[in-house]
Amino acid sequence: MTAIALGSYLIGPESPPFIVAEMSGNHNGSLDRALQLVDAAKLAGAHAIKLQTYTADTMTLNIRDGEFLITDPDSLWFGKSLYELYQEASTPWEWHASIFQRCRERALLFFSTPFDSSAVDFLETFDAPCYKIASLEITDHPLIRKAASTGKPLILSTGGATLDEIKEAVAVARGAGCHQLILLKCTSAYPAPPESAHLKTIPNLAESFGTLVGISDHTPGIGVAIASVALGACFIEKHFTLSRSDGGVDSAFSLEPDELKALAVESERAWKALGQVRYGPTKAELGTLKFRRSLYFTQNLSAGAVITADNIRNIRPGSGLPPKEYERLIGLTVKKDVKRGEPVRWESVVSTL
Repeated sequence: MTAIALGSYLIGPESPPFIVAEMSGNHNGSLDRALQLVDAAKLAGAHAIKLQTYTADTMTLNIRDGEFLITDPDSLWFGKSLYELYQEASTPWEWHASIFQRCRERALLFFSTPFDSSAVDFLETFDAPCYKIASLEITDHPLIRKAASTGKPLILSTGGATLDEIKEAVAVARGAGCHQLILLKCTSAYPAPPESAHLKTIPNLAESFGTLVGISDHTPGIGVAIASVALGACFIEKHFTLSRSDGGVDSAFSLEPDELKALAVESERAWKALGQVRYGPTKAELGTLKFRRSLYFTQNLSAGAVITADNIRNIRPGSGLPPKEYERLIGLTVKKDVKRGEPVRWESVVSTL
């Protein structure tokens, strides 16, 4: 697959990386803050805003013990029940229209991650341009089938998935009518340590499945995302907040506006730098080649004088013969008067040929 059109954007290796600002729960329960996030993402240079569409009741049961309780002391959400977490993090469905309208006003693409079939039906009322399947839903074949059946492009995140699970999910999506698929390398840890990114998987995903590839990145900063571009990522998703100090369920691993702007700028620079396999001077280098080292006379010499190590040197700039001719020149004579600082050229030398 060479490219996918999303709205006015063309996503693929011939275009700059597509930057998605994931709002997730960083609205902190405020519609006004959600709209501010849209504005900030646009100013930072993002191409799209992504939401997550679910309710606590569509995600889990309201139970506060056993497996429904987050007991990992290292988790950002330690001590909460799943239901409490999803209640806090969810974007109210009644906000979607206002958020999507603000995106239209700001010329930002908008889409969402549905977590069940009712969310797909709801998002269809907004004519969503594509759907994102979250990493932990990669084994939810009914959801993948539902989203794929819309015929719209599908972005499938692969965090935690085995190769067989990815194969199954891709087969389900294609079997349900999805012909435009992007696979995202992801590490489903929040935040994720950089050493867990395993970015070398990205080109393997592209080769194995014949899809476009990208990254859903939960590592701190932008280094991992920038590195992914060199390995073929054409789609970059990062969680986004106005300020990590404001708190919120995802703030610890989210970018602030200045960081998102840096990501937008530097990822495009990284993409431009890829170029193609090429040897020899580029247009940008032509002007500097004149400063290569070459051979110059370091003394005034009269015609017939012998060239020695005392009267020629290998120096900058590069108007003389190349340094590789140095040993060949020693012992030859000059055929005309030369001055100190004059480049050594064959027309000034009695050749042995």
